[in-house]
Formats: sequence, C-alpha cells, structure tokens
Amino acid sequence: MRTTTLGRSAVGVTQLALGCAAIGNLYQPVTDEAALATVDAAWNAGIRTFDTAPHYGLGLSERRLGAALRDRPRDSYTVSTKVGRLLVPDPEAGCGDDLANGFAVSATHRRVWDFTADGVLRSLEASLDRLGLDRIDVALLHDPDDHAEQALREAYPALERLRTEGVVGAIGIGMNQSALPTRFVRETDIDVVLLAGRYTLLEQGGLAELLPEAAAGGRSVVVGGVFNSGLLTDPRPGATYDYAPAPRAVLDRALRLLEVAERHGVPLRTAALRFPFGHSAVASVLTGARSADEVRDTVEQLRRPIPDALWDELRAEGLLTEGTPVPVAPPSKEPS
Repeated sequence: MRTTTLGRSAVGVTQLALGCAAIGNLYQPVTDEAALATVDAAWNAGIRTFDTAPHYGLGLSERRLGAALRDRPRDSYTVSTKVGRLLVPDPEAGCGDDLANGFAVSATHRRVWDFTADGVLRSLEASLDRLGLDRIDVALLHDPDDHAEQALREAYPALERLRTEGVVGAIGIGMNQSALPTRFVRETDIDVVLLAGRYTLLEQGGLAELLPEAAAGGRSVVVGGVFNSGLLTDPRPGATYDYAPAPRAVLDRALRLLEVAERHGVPLRTAALRFPFGHSAVASVLTGARSADEVRDTVEQLRRPIPDALWDELRAEGLLTEGTPVPVAPPSKEPS
C-alpha cells in the first residue's frame, strides 16, 4: 500500500489508516478476539498506520491496539494518539457505563480536559503505558474547541519540544472543524491535521482555507469521517450524521449523491472513500472498523475503479463545491 510522509517530518503513513475508536467499544461492545482480528486484517491488507486516543473506551482502544501490535517490528508501523483529555480514576462510578460519551465500557475513569504542558506529558506517558510502546509516532491535540488559547500557548509548545527531543516523530491537531486547525497551520509548525467529517463527498468545508493553507505550507491532512457518521454508507431516514439523525436537507443531499453513484455503477461508499485523495494535501484517509470483514470491505472499495464521468456528473449537479479536485486515476496497486 502506498506510503507518504507527514508534512516535513520523517513519519510515514499508509494511504489507508485504521481508526481504532470502534475497537474501544464505540457504541457497542467488541470482543478482544474481534479487536485483534480487526487489526490483523488491516495489517494483512498492507495498512501500517493506526490512530487511537485515551478518549476511546477510556483507554481500551490503546490497550487493545498495543496488544495487537506487540509482536510486530516497531519500525514497521506508525501509531498516532492524542492529548487533551486525562483519564482520572473514578471510584464513585460504581457499576455505571460510559455510553453517555459513546463507549460501551464501565465508567472506571472520568475524562478531565487538560491542555497544559504538564497535562501533555502525563497524557503521553499514560498512553505509552497502555500501548506498551517506547515511543509515539504522531501526537495530536484532541478537540481543543473550547481550549484554543491554552492549546496554542501551553500544549503546542510542549509537543514541539517533544518533537525536537525525538520523543515523538510528528505533531498536529485532530478536530471535527476546520477553522481552528487552519489557525494552527498558520501560527505553528505542526506537521499534520486530522480533519474529521469536514472534507467529504457530502461537504467540502475544509477546502475553503485549511487544505490550501496546508498544501502551501507543506503540511499534511489526514481525512477522517469520510462516511459522515455512516450517512454515506446507507443514506436513508434515521441514518446518522455527526453522530445524530441526519437533518432532512442533509439526507436529501446524500440521496442525490447515491443516485449519481448508482447511475455509474459505483457504490456510494466507494466514491466517498476515494474522494479525498483528489487533493494534494491529503496524505491518508482514516476509517474505523470493528471487524475484519469491515476492514477487507474498505480495502476492496479503495481498489474499485471509478469512472471520471461520475465526478463530472457530481460537478454538473452542483454536488461538489466549485474548484473541488477529484481523483484522476485509480490508486496504486503495488503489493503490500
């Protein structure tokens, strides 16, 4: 699978990356065996980039990913995790669960926002322990929407120092919006932005400023949320968008996308997966999976040919923002 480096760093990422929130029991339980099989299937398909976070299952995702990678050569894969939420033991949680935060795990800990320099160090130290690794390849500021100034003033300089010292290989920010990441691209020396849900076949908000700024500055963008919370896999009433039922206008747009894709014999999820690769700033697409079958399906969709006429019709129908670049050729099929 094709590999590229993030920004001006030496950290390599594969064309597809495995998002590991699902193996942290996102919305529903996943067994240890299924989690291991999911990572194994990704590895067998040539995926060597794995993204996790303390937030995912109160550390369960990190523990399971670390266990799945334990016997793999350390220099053969890239792991990204995140800072900004510390996990604090909560002895008063009793038998409660964490479903209010989206994860089917026992609420043994509570999340505490912390974008201080000390919080960054403590978070990464705890992540290394859960992952069982000696280093983190990519460290991302996680959702600092309400903590922008502290993240810029305290957390970012701490990550920059860790990168200089070689403790982490690349640094960046991961968010569901494009405005604050654009500010980081302009005001800091981050390597990468993980942009979730804002540069997809459904909506191209990231194209206004973030992606051009990243390309001009030699930074990379990893695109997550390409299916917009599942809406672009099966658009129908009740389908989710941004983790909630899709508004009627959003659903109608997704159904129009589906009609175009079907006219060209292409599954909508295939077009959605391939779409971000049209922009030069996009280094990788991050997709989640909770089973080996889901991983194999994603890889199959990546390799499926898409006629240029599909993109032409989407433009003609006004379903792509003016000036949106699209993939012009099938992705590389070199062996993994």
